[in-house]
Amino acid sequence: MSSDALLPITAEAPSNRQRLFVRYFTGVLIDLVVLNLFAEYWQHVYVDTFTTSLLAAIVLQVLLRATVAVEHKVGEYFAKKKGGFMRFLRFFCAWLVLFGSKFVILEAIAQLFGKDVHFTGPWHGLISLIVVVVVMLVAEELVVRLYRKLGG
Repeated sequence: MSSDALLPITAEAPSNRQRLFVRYFTGVLIDLVVLNLFAEYWQHVYVDTFTTSLLAAIVLQVLLRATVAVEHKVGEYFAKKKGGFMRFLRFFCAWLVLFGSKFVILEAIAQLFGKDVHFTGPWHGLISLIVVVVVMLVAEELVVRLYRKLGG
């Protein structure tokens, strides 16, 4: 079989909706893997079933993307203002949104999944959630960098 047989019939560029789908689909899969690895190997993360972890990964992906969007909006608002105090407010408010969102995420997970998904440990599981979220974001960034490197 020639290598031409493996190529698609048309080489159309993907649409923006297709790119967005692949981005979020990949993000959910990465979050799913990270969440399940933590659930399996760390006593501070508990997920009762694979199906629950899939739903939790979707919720986490949506909430993390919403957090980043809010953080960017806040950053843009303060970036338009001049002065050292506005610069300080930009970074402080960005930190506040990023850190405060973890409380929202933790409560959303608790409300949606109850005892089926929970994080334990210091600060009622907040530290465990932060560790999991940071690893998810790092894993997503590594995949994006690998993807870009393969392209060029």
